[in-house]
Amino acid sequence: MVRRANFPTALFTVCLVVSSLFGCGSGSFVPGVGRPLDSARLDALVAAAARARAVSPQLIAAVIAAESHGDPSAVSRAGAQGIMQLMPATSLQYGVVNPFDPVQNIDGGARYLHDLLRRYRGNIPLAVAAYNAGPGAVDAARGIPDFAETRAYVARVIAAMPAQ
Repeated sequence: MVRRANFPTALFTVCLVVSSLFGCGSGSFVPGVGRPLDSARLDALVAAAARARAVSPQLIAAVIAAESHGDPSAVSRAGAQGIMQLMPATSLQYGVVNPFDPVQNIDGGARYLHDLLRRYRGNIPLAVAAYNAGPGAVDAARGIPDFAETRAYVARVIAAMPAQ
């Protein structure tokens, strides 16, 4: 017996997938193109998220530089998505419906950084390490985990931030 898909349900699923890829706030962005966002637009989105989430715009910009070099279509080998390379579970936790929409992704990443900074009492290196390796790894190590990738990531993000 051949089972046929319910056409309205299948159409709805296709529409949902397409709308999640192209999102409302993404303008002419097409996932997979691999181009950085225009610097003026990126700066404006970072500034807005920084104000809304009480996170340094320099920190957000440094994370973006380390994660995707400003490419909203970036996808890592581990499955992190978008300009701030949010894992699907993190996107879900912070209400990011379309991780390839720079507006949603930057806001979700800024909210995540805010929560990590609160968790680690404003300690930027620990928050950045947790952004990369996860809070569980930072908590287990009682500091920056001894992972070469995480240590290099923290150094790269901190170096990209202007002296305060």
